Amino acid sequence: MRYKIRHITAYNYQESVHNCYNIAILAPNSSERQTCHFNDIYLNPYPSTAVSHRDYFGNSLFQFDIQKPHKQLTITSESEVEVHEPVIQPSPNLTIKEVKDCLLHRKDTPSLLAREYLLNSTMIKKHARFKAYAETELNDDRPYHEALIALNHKIFTEFIYDPAFTSIATPLSEVLEHKRGVCQDFAHLAICCLRSCGLPARYISGYIETLPPPGQKKLRGVDATHAWISYYCPDSGWVDIDPTNDTLINHQYIVTAIGRDFADVTPLKGVIFGGGTMPDLKVSVDVARIK
Repeated sequence: MRYKIRHITAYNYQESVHNCYNIAILAPNSSERQTCHFNDIYLNPYPSTAVSHRDYFGNSLFQFDIQKPHKQLTITSESEVEVHEPVIQPSPNLTIKEVKDCLLHRKDTPSLLAREYLLNSTMIKKHARFKAYAETELNDDRPYHEALIALNHKIFTEFIYDPAFTSIATPLSEVLEHKRGVCQDFAHLAICCLRSCGLPARYISGYIETLPPPGQKKLRGVDATHAWISYYCPDSGWVDIDPTNDTLINHQYIVTAIGRDFADVTPLKGVIFGGGTMPDLKVSVDVARIK
């Protein structure tokens, strides 16, 4: 399946910004399951300098600065991505204990690299509360993939999708306590549960295609960025699963970046000088299937 993606981020500042320095992670990555055929990023105002490179996780970073006064900033990312099938499926036979043993004793490169995702990260700290929440599903004798599906379903059924409840600064402990949040929160929650139980998991940011009701035309700008998780299976590699929608990913999921948590894959971050208080921010995303 091939998609054209247009992601527009527009800032309107109360006062003039004298200069700014930014990092954007907006270009979809290429992997075994998808190919990014092109990505262009357009800036208004035009940047003083701009450079692209890969980060530690292999994500495409676009760094730019604007060294002239401006009250508006628009970043437009246009991409064309082909998503391949089939998605990797995990072995149904391994138990959770066998997975832990593999991670402890295997010396192959993928298993060694996966151990990094057992550690705490900027926004996710392992804790006994999350281990206790997950252990009802993640007991050692249970088949690994079956247990992950069950945990995914547990989060989906017990938590309420509520964009008004959390912000980027809301502690994960509050998400667990009140059982409310958005896709970013549910991804962080699932990762924290797995890591707290000794299982590696990583954060995936990207897009999901939304389809209009039958007989209706799709509206412009109704798509959005999305977040889900990836867990490591020694016999199969990384397997992506979405706790917000209670599903394994399919061809409608387009990966932008991979990291330990949201802090590693933030679509846009930086420093501005000036601008007044909180700027007006508008984001528009279109994911259009072209074949």
